Amino acid sequence: MSDEGEPEPGPEADAGTETGVEPDGERRTIGDPAALKALAHPLRLKILRHLAVSGPATSTTLAAALGENTGTLSYHLRRLERGGFIEDVPERPNSRERWWRAVRGLDVRRPAQDEMTDGERAVAGALDRMRLDEDIELARRFTEEQAESDGWMRGSRSLSHLTKEEVTAFHDAYLDLLTRFARGPEDAPSDAKPVLLRWFALPVE
Repeated sequence: MSDEGEPEPGPEADAGTETGVEPDGERRTIGDPAALKALAHPLRLKILRHLAVSGPATSTTLAAALGENTGTLSYHLRRLERGGFIEDVPERPNSRERWWRAVRGLDVRRPAQDEMTDGERAVAGALDRMRLDEDIELARRFTEEQAESDGWMRGSRSLSHLTKEEVTAFHDAYLDLLTRFARGPEDAPSDAKPVLLRWFALPVE
């Protein structure tokens, strides 16, 4: 998770993310520690990733996809709803089950360290570790599979000399770029694939 902000689900993000956009093209910001706590659970991250990749689902279809029982899924879906990460699908109001989709256009921002309690910092750290494990696996896959990906795996490494303000500006420009290209499974053309995108910057020590 970035201290400056990280698009999320719509979902990983992670999930955004894995993120979409609101109809007016604006991102919605979530920075409440309680909302971050709703994310800090491996099954909830899996739920968000599934919704981001496959589109709307019920607790029954999620249970089948993730190998969990519907009672467990219903509990975690309610937690994600309270956190502002998922919502009802309004086009299916008469369904016998609730259909859920990831909220589009989220920008999840970690509160400043001095604004969090020890418990909230522990939750943020746990979420970071879960994401780190995933990102290490993604880096391994990129290294091993990029050459045979037929152009689907693209990446870049660079070095520049920037002020802190310029790093922030670069980050905000990246979020704008994500918004420009963001799309959910319902809106994607037939030849599109779900693609995980990452970026981070750190000063040379």
